[in-house]
Amino acid sequence: TPVQIKEFGAVNKIDFSPVPPYNYAVTASSRIHIYGRYSQEPIKTFSRFKDAAYCATYRDDGNLLVAGSEEGAIRLFDISGRAPLRQFDGHTKAVHVVGFLSDKYRIFSGGDDYSSNLWDIPSATEIVSYNEHTDYVRCGCASKVNADVFITGSYDHTVKLFDARTKSSVMTIEHGQPVESVLLFPSGGLLVSAGGRYVKVWDVLKGGQLLVSLKNHHKTVTCLCLNSSGQRLLSGSLDRHVKIYSTTSYKVVHSFNYATSILSLALSPEDETIVVGMTNGVLNVKHRKPEERKEKSQKKRKPVYRTYVKGRTYMPKQEDFCVSKPVKRVLRKYDKLLKSFQSSKALDAVLEPPIRLYTPEVTVAVMQELHRRGTLRSALAGRDEKQIHLLLTFVARRVIEPRFTPVLVTVADMITDIYQPVVGQSAIVDRQFLRLQEAIGKEIDYQEELLEVLGMMDTLFATFTKKRATYLEENKSNGLTETAE
Repeated sequence: TPVQIKEFGAVNKIDFSPVPPYNYAVTASSRIHIYGRYSQEPIKTFSRFKDAAYCATYRDDGNLLVAGSEEGAIRLFDISGRAPLRQFDGHTKAVHVVGFLSDKYRIFSGGDDYSSNLWDIPSATEIVSYNEHTDYVRCGCASKVNADVFITGSYDHTVKLFDARTKSSVMTIEHGQPVESVLLFPSGGLLVSAGGRYVKVWDVLKGGQLLVSLKNHHKTVTCLCLNSSGQRLLSGSLDRHVKIYSTTSYKVVHSFNYATSILSLALSPEDETIVVGMTNGVLNVKHRKPEERKEKSQKKRKPVYRTYVKGRTYMPKQEDFCVSKPVKRVLRKYDKLLKSFQSSKALDAVLEPPIRLYTPEVTVAVMQELHRRGTLRSALAGRDEKQIHLLLTFVARRVIEPRFTPVLVTVADMITDIYQPVVGQSAIVDRQFLRLQEAIGKEIDYQEELLEVLGMMDTLFATFTKKRATYLEENKSNGLTETAE
């Protein structure tokens, strides 16, 4: 089940630490929160920002964290401290993209002033500034193979590859839409760009040749991510979906659906956790289920044949004491269902022809037990035409038997109460209701006739008793009445 964490604003960046215990940094509003893998509260917070913070990114050793800001300053933090170690000033507008080059001592950045800069960490100075983009620079990444190469993507529809040893970009790729996210494969040979509804894969080694263009989203694709092995590519979009592609066939192999538009996503280094940040400030954290290890069970050696036949032919002697093996009691189907509180199925089991026709007392006993438990009404409800017909047939036939009458009158009452709204919709059911009415009507007539007979007999007995008393009064002896009982 995913864990939902509420942030202070839209989550614009999530970045996992490359070293255990694989904490992750979440940039939202004017704060950077560090979360543990399973924590629902931040274990550390960096809040030294006057305005919005952007793109908090870990260094390869997991000790430093760099972030851009709305005021144009870039701040470098030590994970164990709180105050910034360094501040890099040079951009005149908001800095939306920052990251470390793979030599760990330089930082690249891109801002809304259209510039892409390179910074030296020890001296906190600007090494070089590239002003080749003609619109906001909103995404970028560094090569893990070459420490001098980094890439930026801009809203001017281009992706540019820069080499720190040159004074201009070494490659320009036309994406066709404002670029929201760029990604380099670990080998450094393939580049993925996302913008508009498209995710495009380019071959850098062939001068930026387009390999494949994917159009699986309905709205703007905002973020990209690779798994640890590079076999799966993930893309998040404003259409609330995360699509997972196979990097061999570039076909969608899986998809996740979320509640709101997605701005950022990240996958933990060992692919155990996926974290998605949304526009409403909610973090959605999903953990992979741990795989159950199947232990190889050693096959038990079975006894030899003579073990089974040993003592079969032994005849007990006179002084022997024979112990009989207890007979295992097997529960009937309806008893098992009653034990597991499956009321409706238990009632179905006792309405099967062998029980219903030959041992109706079992059917009535189960009905009585369900009534005692208070689940009879729910067991009778929700049945189709055929089942109602079966129930009514049984009740109409057996309700007149004195031993079943108390229970079946209650059952008939409940059936009438439950299925009264559907009377008139089925000719078969209506016929059974009429049969039940007729059976009960006849029984009432019999009862009335019996009561009349009883009344007559009471009158006869009363007359007989009075005459007997008069006869006795006449035979008095010694002033005492002799009575015989």
